[in-house]
Amino acid sequence: MIDTSFLKGLDRFSIIIHKRLSSLRVGQRKSIAHGRGTVFRDYRIYAPGDDFRTIDWRVYGRTDDLYVKLFEEERNLTVHIIIDYSGSMDFGDKIKKSDYAAMIGIGYAYMALKNNERFVLSTFSDVHEVYRAYKGKRNLIEIIRRLNEKKPSGVSNFKDTLVKYKELIGSKSMVVIISDFLYDLNDIKEVIYRLKGNEVKMIQVLDYIEKDLNLEGDFKLKDSETNVMMRTFIGPFLRKNYINLLDKHISSLKKIALDAGADFHSVTNNTPIFETFVGLLTT
Repeated sequence: MIDTSFLKGLDRFSIIIHKRLSSLRVGQRKSIAHGRGTVFRDYRIYAPGDDFRTIDWRVYGRTDDLYVKLFEEERNLTVHIIIDYSGSMDFGDKIKKSDYAAMIGIGYAYMALKNNERFVLSTFSDVHEVYRAYKGKRNLIEIIRRLNEKKPSGVSNFKDTLVKYKELIGSKSMVVIISDFLYDLNDIKEVIYRLKGNEVKMIQVLDYIEKDLNLEGDFKLKDSETNVMMRTFIGPFLRKNYINLLDKHISSLKKIALDAGADFHSVTNNTPIFETFVGLLTT
């Protein structure tokens, strides 16, 4: 079940968070496109076809040269929140990864609403469900209700889904992808590079058990996406190899993000959600 009580905590810390929003660029922003706006940007020499109303006659009086004023257009940011709801996200000891990921996604949607931004929230597995763009809190509540009724399942088609989703992104946007990112690294790299030009945030959600594998003994394991069963013995040697492989995978994800100019965060679902979300906004 998705718990949204942490949203009230975000209101209490709104002053602190607001100071970080400009660097994260979540909120009202200025386009680098030149236009008629309210914020002066710079001057340049007049060229035939320029609007005479933008000429600064005071500068002309001092220099005998025609200069036009350049302004920054105020444009709203669209925040695209994409949450993995494939079968692997159904795992979790205290809370399912899908619920934890959904709470992070709802947090970003909530902050977009507070800053009068447009957001689009979607889920993907073997099917891709896109919710319409909303601004009102009542609509956010409806999305929460629908996510609470949704069960993660199916085999994720990560690359094809995200590549196709790029067609829905118009102007430069913030794209928040929340997943366990336990996918082929080449597929992930292709997706993130295709999204370059946007502000991309990769948020990996892992269960604390699969992060540390602090288990020992005989276990029957079931692939949550393919339902394939496997019996194995988990001992110190297997645990060490597993952790090394996972750490290597996470390091590769960090490098992909760094090379593509994206942000990467890895979190576990045994951390209080408020602590996790504030950390995502302030680091």
